[in-house]
Amino acid sequence: MNPREDRARASIAVAVPPAEAFRIFTEEIDRWWRAGLRYRVGGGRAVVLLEPGVGGRLLQRVGEGEGATIVVTGEVLQWQPPELLVLRWRAANFAPDEWTRVEVRFTPQGQGTFVTVEHSGWAAIRPDHPARHGEAPARFLARLGMWWADLLRSLQGSAR
Repeated sequence: MNPREDRARASIAVAVPPAEAFRIFTEEIDRWWRAGLRYRVGGGRAVVLLEPGVGGRLLQRVGEGEGATIVVTGEVLQWQPPELLVLRWRAANFAPDEWTRVEVRFTPQGQGTFVTVEHSGWAAIRPDHPARHGEAPARFLARLGMWWADLLRSLQGSAR
């Protein structure tokens, strides 16, 4: 797999400064992260949480209390507000040793911020993995980029 087939990218402009964009992305993630099974586990009922700082987890919680199910989908590798967030990322159907990388950059743009997500590391995930939905690498990564773009449009709507 060549490097172009290893990553998906999506970007969007939001109407708030980088520090506020970073805060909304991280602290209000459950508010802007889209609902539904395409974006959340547990039939789309999960609450999405991001624990701040290096070592924090991106997780989805279905239910409350001791009966809650927790699905960890990421781990914070870099936490550099208001510029950069990097996560080790895993789909719910990844094996314990399977991870990809999500880098989120917050770049000043006039009075607002240009938010870019780059999801890479797919060369390490086998071509027939169920997370790829049977698609060729270029098609899969294009669809993954659109998935992130959908999420970023939700972020844009929350960052007003």
